[in-house]
Amino acid sequence: MTERPDRHRGSTIVHLGVGAFHRAHQAWYTHLASTSDDPWSIVAFTGRSPEQARLLQASGGSYTLITRGPDGDRFERIDSVRSAHDGADRPAWEQGVAAPGTRLITLTVTEAGYRADAHGNLDLADAAVVADLRAARSGADAALATAPVRLASGLAARRSADAGPLTVISCDNLPGNGAITRAVVLQAAAELDPALPAWIDANVGFRSSMVDRITPRTVPADIDAVERATGIRDEAAVVTEPFSEWIIERGFTGPDWERAGVRLTDDLAPYEQRKLRILNGAHSLLAYRGLLAGHQHVADAFADPAVREQVEEYWVAAADSCSLPRPELDEAVDATRGRFANPRIRHALAQIALDGEIKLRHRVVPVLAHAVRSGGSASAPASAIAAWMRWSGASGHALDRLLTGHDADVAAAMRAAIEREIRRLGEMSAGAVPRAGAVRS
Repeated sequence: MTERPDRHRGSTIVHLGVGAFHRAHQAWYTHLASTSDDPWSIVAFTGRSPEQARLLQASGGSYTLITRGPDGDRFERIDSVRSAHDGADRPAWEQGVAAPGTRLITLTVTEAGYRADAHGNLDLADAAVVADLRAARSGADAALATAPVRLASGLAARRSADAGPLTVISCDNLPGNGAITRAVVLQAAAELDPALPAWIDANVGFRSSMVDRITPRTVPADIDAVERATGIRDEAAVVTEPFSEWIIERGFTGPDWERAGVRLTDDLAPYEQRKLRILNGAHSLLAYRGLLAGHQHVADAFADPAVREQVEEYWVAAADSCSLPRPELDEAVDATRGRFANPRIRHALAQIALDGEIKLRHRVVPVLAHAVRSGGSASAPASAIAAWMRWSGASGHALDRLLTGHDADVAAAMRAAIEREIRRLGEMSAGAVPRAGAVRS
């Protein structure tokens, strides 16, 4: 594709996993923060499907962001993406990471994309990881599919180019996502070249971040709305909510994101905890309980009195498990109520429900464990896991994996609470229940 002339100069962010969320969040913040005196732009790579790259290539990297509030839409043209590539284009990926102007790599590859096991280590038994390591060792330009091996391969190219230090910032819903990224990348690097981890440790920083913005899938009616409002038929348009938050660990050179509303902190953990448990945990509960009740979207499920009551009960347990001051947690819960109730954000429950075992481990299991340890009510967090098991058909072995790492007595109490909720759900009249196997991302 032809890159935008005004984006040739300045510093570069290489992004892995370009999709709707990245374009509604990190690319939007970069658009707001970049100035003529300090220009930054993004060289974007898809994580799985090449479709997002195709859409952006067709529009020269620009796209329309539709901010959908309860009372109307706002249309904004975003041009921070300089170029977009199929993630399978390994030469382009390695060239992008190795370029001297590249200062940052950001990631939105989903929780499952880190290919980490329950202990946070690279899963070297994962067939895709094994295949990627074999391909990377071969020296050929074979496409790589997994984020850890892609990152290790790109950093090896940067070492060869002597292009200097950079920082990797994870933007996925995992606590300590920077540390997880570092761990899986170093393990992949060691498999490729025993000397590579030492170079990475000396030249690459890994920072965690907490990201938040609900971004439902774009549908044809959204593209029609952009055309009516702007005269542009924009197949790359993205829909998002007014709320947005990004908190990043200090210690990197990047755009002046603070000017665009980003918060930098020395201690990210309390904010990760708040977001994962209050927003994401409630999202998972809404997804599985809502799907079992026959709902399709967040706002519809949240309007169901029985589901809403369970979510409100869950929020009490989630807030009790968090370490931030209670007024800040109450404010977060209240804001989330308004976000869930926005009827114009058609956030599909089936989209949230994907990769449940990985998501629940970080979102809901800590809330349930805290309730068990403190003697609080375990019903609502246990119900989220029970509903996942009933909706997905997950086995007892999956539950064992979910509870791995907890003290035997705590795990037994959590299992008992989940089994009670499974029995209770079995007694409910669920109506038509969509099965997990019927869901497509």
